[in-house]
This record gives sequence, C-alpha cells and structure tokens, in this order.
Amino acid sequence: MKTAHDLVVAAKSRVQEIPVQDAEQAIREADVLVDVREVDEYAAGHLPGAVHISRGLLEFKFSGAPALQARDLKVVLYCKTSGRAALCAGALHDMGYLNVQSIAGGFDAWAAAGKPVAKPEAPSFD
Repeated sequence: MKTAHDLVVAAKSRVQEIPVQDAEQAIREADVLVDVREVDEYAAGHLPGAVHISRGLLEFKFSGAPALQARDLKVVLYCKTSGRAALCAGALHDMGYLNVQSIAGGFDAWAAAGKPVAKPEAPSFD
C-alpha cells in the first residue's frame, strides 16, 4: 500500500521543480501563479500575484475556467513545503498541460529566503 509520502516522491520524480532562487524568474515568465494551499493558509500570507485554487479543486477549476484551459499555459504552483504542489503539477501534466512547474520547498522556502509575502491588511477602525 502506498503512503502520501510515496505519492509525493513519485510526483516529484516526474514534474519540474524549480529552486526558490529561480522562482522569481519563473513567476515573471508564467501566465499564472497558483497557491494550492487551503484558504486559511493563503489568507495568512501568499506570494504576490498568486491566485488561490485549493488542491482539492484544481482539476475542476482548470477544466472549468476558459482562461486556464490552454494546454500551453505557463503555470507555476506552490504549497507550504512542495508536496501538494508536486501532486497538483502531476495532475495538470496528466490533463495535458505542457508547462507546469512547482517551487521546491514551497511557501516556507520562499519566506525563509526573505522573498516578498503579500499579507491581508487588518481593517482600520479609526
């Protein structure tokens, strides 16, 4: 029986992971940057310019949104540490997407490298 770890390892062996030091260039060249974490994780802080599509809805959103249906779309994915993003990259690859990358180390590696993080602003009650 396979474990979640086994599935992540298999996905990482067949998808393109980019090191965090190369991520900014990949993001600039991408058509879409996707945060596949849960909504509360995204709300707590995310990469600037990222759209949120939880892992559980990824295939449905890509299938249902005309702007995401071109198979030559350049996609960069990330999650907290890169496991969920690798699984998502594998799923998009299986759907026929040709240019999918995930960020090695995910959001945690990005933040640890001192890269910019977008955070929601607290409402002002002044």
